[in-house]
Amino acid sequence: MLNELTLQIEDLISNNASDFEISKVFKNHIKNYKNSINTILETTGGKDFFVKNTKHTDKFLILLYKYILRKNFGSYQPMSTSIPITLVALGSYGREQLCIYSDIDLMILYEDVKGYNLRQMMEEFITLAWDCGLKLGSRVHELSEIQEAVKEDITIKTSIIESRMIYGSKYLWYAYEKTLNKIRKTDVKQFVLQKLEEHKQRLLKYPLRMEPNIKDGYGGLRESNMVYWMAYIAYGVKSTKDLINKEISEDEYKKYRSSLEYLFQVRNALHNISKKKLDLVNFDVLPELSSKLGFVNKPRYTKERQCMSKLLTSLHNIHFFSSVMVKKFTRILLNEKTSIKFIKSCRIEKNLYLHENKIYTSYNRKPIFLNNFLKELISLPNEVQAFDNSYIYYASKTKLPTKQTKELKKNIKTLLYKANLYPIIKLLYNANLFQAIIPISKKIINQPQFDGYHQLPVDIHSIKALSKIENIEDVYVKEIYNSLSESEKSVAKLAALLHDVGKGRTVDHHISGEKLFKNFASSLGLEESHIQMGATLVRYHNKMSAYAKNEDIYSEKIILSFTGLLKTKTMLKMLYVLTYADISAVGENVYNSSIASLLKELYSQSLPAFENEDLLNESARRIAKLNAIKNLKRYKELSPLMQRKINYISSNQIFLRLKADDILEMAIKAKDVKDYIYKIINEEQLIIRIIRKEPLNLGFLLGKLEFLNIFSMNIFKLYDEKKAFEITFSEKVEEGDLLYIKDIIENSFDMSKTTKLIKPLIKKSEIIVNCNHSAYLASLQVRAKDQKGLFAYIAKIFDDFNIEIESAKLATTKGYTRDLILIEKNGNFCANQEEIVSLICSQE
Repeated sequence: MLNELTLQIEDLISNNASDFEISKVFKNHIKNYKNSINTILETTGGKDFFVKNTKHTDKFLILLYKYILRKNFGSYQPMSTSIPITLVALGSYGREQLCIYSDIDLMILYEDVKGYNLRQMMEEFITLAWDCGLKLGSRVHELSEIQEAVKEDITIKTSIIESRMIYGSKYLWYAYEKTLNKIRKTDVKQFVLQKLEEHKQRLLKYPLRMEPNIKDGYGGLRESNMVYWMAYIAYGVKSTKDLINKEISEDEYKKYRSSLEYLFQVRNALHNISKKKLDLVNFDVLPELSSKLGFVNKPRYTKERQCMSKLLTSLHNIHFFSSVMVKKFTRILLNEKTSIKFIKSCRIEKNLYLHENKIYTSYNRKPIFLNNFLKELISLPNEVQAFDNSYIYYASKTKLPTKQTKELKKNIKTLLYKANLYPIIKLLYNANLFQAIIPISKKIINQPQFDGYHQLPVDIHSIKALSKIENIEDVYVKEIYNSLSESEKSVAKLAALLHDVGKGRTVDHHISGEKLFKNFASSLGLEESHIQMGATLVRYHNKMSAYAKNEDIYSEKIILSFTGLLKTKTMLKMLYVLTYADISAVGENVYNSSIASLLKELYSQSLPAFENEDLLNESARRIAKLNAIKNLKRYKELSPLMQRKINYISSNQIFLRLKADDILEMAIKAKDVKDYIYKIINEEQLIIRIIRKEPLNLGFLLGKLEFLNIFSMNIFKLYDEKKAFEITFSEKVEEGDLLYIKDIIENSFDMSKTTKLIKPLIKKSEIIVNCNHSAYLASLQVRAKDQKGLFAYIAKIFDDFNIEIESAKLATTKGYTRDLILIEKNGNFCANQEEIVSLICSQE
């Protein structure tokens, strides 16, 4: 292709063609080349394609440059080495890692010689490159100013140390190489510290996720670049491979290079699929990406799962190699001399040092057998919070046995019961020893999760759940955790670590996880009671969350169903702690105030079941709450008439859901309500509280607010035909919207007001009616695709039938709504249930 292009250009030059005609030919060539890439990638691997693409770009730029020279010199063109211009590739282009749509980082190096009109030629070259459609990231530097330019910006220095000559003056290049060598040895410590901090911030910004960033994120190409930069700064080598048998073993390099090659293939495919620069492996692109990389569906694993699993493995390998090697290379460069006295003060035994709760060792320390290594970990003080890369590297060299002996299992058991377990588990995982210690974890290693909820692969999520138990931020949950015995805490932590161990199998992961936990715990010789507790927690690890979000937790039947799974108050406490850890480990802010409130309420409602089952009876609980109200000072100060009104409040739910103080406050406020009063709270969430005597047009109110997601709704029948409404939304609103919301509330007391509501798509099979939900209440459950205005539409139908909604619990999971509406038994709902369901549903 390039030979044909050369002939075309020659022909155009001989015919005195314009720059526009020339650029058009070049541009057409680029277009044809891009169109051919799909075919090239079918036979060319990751690095191979990078090199081919780089060389093709080199030749193309050389052709452009030669054209500019011909244009300016005509028949008097000197040899290229005699013209003081050199084209230099930088960045990924300099490393010969140029992807399809990557920016072409180019430096035009020159020396200002009076005999040449250099600036005009350089400007013409850059303009022509842009006209041709090249994504050129260019910088122009005179040789004499390179050292000063590097001092100004670390980015320039980073780019320049990856330099590679493309074409031009060799004399200038040789002089530049001498300058490069000086740059390498100048301000070394400052450069290293800046790059380490930059790298740290980048990993904080792009941690490992289920949609990983393969360039800037955890284990991505930037981590590989760090190895390159530090190897060059420390040793002057242009390839990490040159350090094999010096600082790197051949096996270490092969494993790293193999993972990097897969990353290159993924990046090529991403660019080729999207036809633009794309470095995020998102779920939308994954199906086509996995096919491009040659994966096919298997009975147990989809092509997407295989593709992502291999990617996660590669990212881990690259991160481990780069973390260890960068620290290994830079420890000499930083040259932080430490006094012998200080070193001795940190030593806890030979080759083992503890400083600021972090364990260090020598990079040259000889590996030991796994059993002895575990004994070393067991002997470490409980204040250890982290392990240096030197120790992780040493741990990764541990000699593994062919099978687990009785002594090894005994040491594993002791290790898993250590008070400060998370740092040790994280070490074992980073050192690739996790499977050797916990063989049942084999299936969850690098196991992706495509459920749209979890943000991390199974193994990382499980380890993070353990960390959340050891670092509980919720004060109430922490109190409950602290009330457990030390052995119960250990079992809860072990269950957190292994709660998803059943994933990756054909059987439901709760059932398989329970069996795997039992087998593993039995093999280690755990106490039978601990085995049973741990297995129960693994089996029911997400039950508390499911009940809290989707069920009526004030129903006697529901509470007994939930507590029946756990049998004891201790198990309830342990499950509460595990649920907190599991949700918190999903991602930032997933465990929020709403979830916390629901779980706390379910926990509180469940406690009486373990003390006295009779207290679960709604009537008994109402009486207990009334007695608490009667003991309040404010109640005693009320008139006998007002006291009687409170005693005869119609709603049973108000006594089950609210505290005694809150019930009394609401009852007193309702006393003076002639029409209605309302209050808007817009703090963590938007909450609308209404007490009304006049009828409320609920369908209109909710219809007008359908742009907001309703989280829950309580409706309490008070006295004197007065009702209290509390509608909680998922999030707060902008302050500017509050006036609009006030207007909607006030208009909602006009029963003639209507709003157009779109009929949602709900099948009859997605609705469950239960007219015997409790002694006082019927229920309507909706399990349908989440749609705007769905609840508002149902509320409007209920208004038409004069049906009293007692409360509503609204939840959305994975795009599906799970609504539970409790309805007062006044004869209007159950008698008309078939007609009501028919009106709600649009499909059979």
